[in-house]
Amino acid sequence: MYTFDYLVFIGRFQPFHLAHLQTIEIALQQSQSVILALGSAQPERNIKNPFLAIEREQMILSNFSEHDQKRIIFVHVIDVYNDQKWVKQVKDLVNSVIQPDAKVGLIGHFKDESSYYLSLFPEWEMVELDSLKGAISATPMREAYYRGDIQKEYFPQGTIKFLSEFKKTNVYAELQRKYFAEDKSNLT
Repeated sequence: MYTFDYLVFIGRFQPFHLAHLQTIEIALQQSQSVILALGSAQPERNIKNPFLAIEREQMILSNFSEHDQKRIIFVHVIDVYNDQKWVKQVKDLVNSVIQPDAKVGLIGHFKDESSYYLSLFPEWEMVELDSLKGAISATPMREAYYRGDIQKEYFPQGTIKFLSEFKKTNVYAELQRKYFAEDKSNLT
């Protein structure tokens, strides 16, 4: 019925946007389960990584049916800044949640030089996607968010709701303050 037992999708999902949603929908068509390897899963927040791993899990799952939610598995990948250690961590985490002898693939899109990591898993068959949803990137979305704008055309409903609620928190206010302080220092 499915080509894969598991498809691994690696990303930070900061925040989760329509191209991410589309990728998972494609993965769910081809695989019994999808493993989302949430990058930058350390417990500290910063402007680049405002949402904790558990918050990203909630944000992502809110966009799927109860049936599909049960087919999505999360693993938390901590930044280690060493490709060898990082690859080992991802493989170890994936191996800890899969069945023995499972057929595992990797789904993703080579959008720019930052996507080189997709080639670091040659033992997993690659499901390479073309650019989805006009090659949207989360960086300008985060910047707009810190300026107070939720660009609703780029997000599924669950993410819009999450971002709207998060905007009311003290954590958002602090991240926004840091964003503007950093933005001003880049101008000088």
